Parts: sequence; structure tokens; C-alpha cells
Amino acid sequence: MYIEFISAVGDCHSRLRQIAQDQDAATDPDRAARAALSEAAVHEVRERFFIDASADVAGAGQAMFAHLRAVRRVVGTGAGHTSAAFHEAYHPYLDRVWAYRVAVREELRDRTFSPASFGWDDWDGKDRCPICRDELTMGA
Repeated sequence: MYIEFISAVGDCHSRLRQIAQDQDAATDPDRAARAALSEAAVHEVRERFFIDASADVAGAGQAMFAHLRAVRRVVGTGAGHTSAAFHEAYHPYLDRVWAYRVAVREELRDRTFSPASFGWDDWDGKDRCPICRDELTMGA
């Protein structure tokens, strides 16, 4: 169930990124972003997840879901994938995805890992994001 949940969330996230990248004038971004949640069946999987998940993993999953919805709201406004608004929602979401993975690994008594395990500074990926790095470099 844990993998099914993160997979549904990931499918939705992929669709949201596609909407943000395409910027198709013929597409209503709010309608498309809302449809992404339905098409990925995130709500249905989330309900089954809450029945089976431990309290710690359920909390981490809910936080990840809440941040996914924040990305959905931003994409629904028509924000492109290179916009500051998109990245302000995206990086906290990414941080919560990794927190979910850590919570699942801890529950399964597997060895936990940290961003340093991958040579990263933080889970949110801002240090590896070329768009955010350029903004920070340019002072924007």
C-alpha cells in the first residue's frame, strides 16, 4: 500500500509538471490540474492508505499529499514550470516526498538515509535546481 500511494502521488505530480510545461492556451489549467488528481486516483488510494498505514507513515503521507495539492493549486493558476510560484510549491513538496520515504523505511526497519547519502544538502532539491540556482545567482 505504501508504494501504491507514493506511485499515485508521483503519477499526479508528473501530470502536473506536464501541464505546467505545456502551457497550452486551449487547455484550462485549473481543470487540467484538478483532473490530474482524479486520473491518478490519488484520493481513492489515499483512503486505503489511511486504513493500513501506521500513524507515523500516515502523517508523512498526509503532509506529502497536502504539498501535492499546493502544487496542483499553483499549476491551476497557469504557473509555468520555470516560474517562482511553481518552485515555491514544488520544493516543499519534494521535501515531503523524501520525508515519506524515510518514514516508510524507518517503519520497515530498514536503514534510514539522509540527503547526504546522495551527496545532497537537503531533500527539497533547491540546491540542485538550475532554475532556483540561477535566481539565487542573479539575486532575483
